[in-house]
Amino acid sequence: QVQLVESGGGLVQAGGSLRLSCTASGSIFSINIMGWYRQAPGNKRELVATITSGGYTNTADSVKGRFTISRENAKNTVYLQMNNLKPEDTAVYYCNADLTIFYAGGPSTRRDYWGQGTQVTVSS
Repeated sequence: QVQLVESGGGLVQAGGSLRLSCTASGSIFSINIMGWYRQAPGNKRELVATITSGGYTNTADSVKGRFTISRENAKNTVYLQMNNLKPEDTAVYYCNADLTIFYAGGPSTRRDYWGQGTQVTVSS
């Protein structure tokens, strides 16, 4: 079994900062891409940022220059540093990992896993 556990959400005033963390645990052979998505009430889930195992990042235009994604491969952990937060950043933030599980001594299934989500609320 694989589990993604997020932390770091909360309530912050506009202009403030938060740092989200997500750690993957379980029978993991390798993690390819890790990322953050968000979903505001009434909206579809949208990409915030992703990062490959080699450190290549992809960031949504709406958060470029304000949010930074980073990763510690040895800890199976991805971070999202969010600065200059705006009320429109209010959403549930979900961690995602595209990973291969370890089974019977070697790599097995590759698929997406999701965290349970963490609420970020930005007040004006």
